[in-house]
Amino acid sequence: MENLWLVFGLLSAVTAALVAIFGKIGLQSVDANAATSIRSVIMAVFLLAVVVFQGTLKEIPAILADKKAITYIALSGVAGALSWLFYFLALKFGKVSQVAPIDKLSVVIATILAAALLGEKVSILAGVGVALIALGAMLVALG
Repeated sequence: MENLWLVFGLLSAVTAALVAIFGKIGLQSVDANAATSIRSVIMAVFLLAVVVFQGTLKEIPAILADKKAITYIALSGVAGALSWLFYFLALKFGKVSQVAPIDKLSVVIATILAAALLGEKVSILAGVGVALIALGAMLVALG
């Protein structure tokens, strides 16, 4: 259980890679924004089914009642929707091998924002790793 974050993180990376591949194939002859809206409906239905299956549907009213939680969850939802729109537009016009690395600059930006806004500490080793991610993303995208 100690390294469960790593297992889920790796699963996230694999499934995110599939988003790029499946998205690029699906976008060949359709509008990127319309495709993103269809994708979001499918995701919403799928995630609602997960919540029902887990038996946590009863948690939703408490989340909706928590003003701070729902505000930040809503902001996260808007940011996520914008990310998807921009990602699918980028895939429509670019190569997966260029778009995916640039998208991973979100790791760099998130780390900087986490340190600045949340006070998270970034070790020297982690800082070097984040810098290498930035450099790697640029090299792959430009190469």
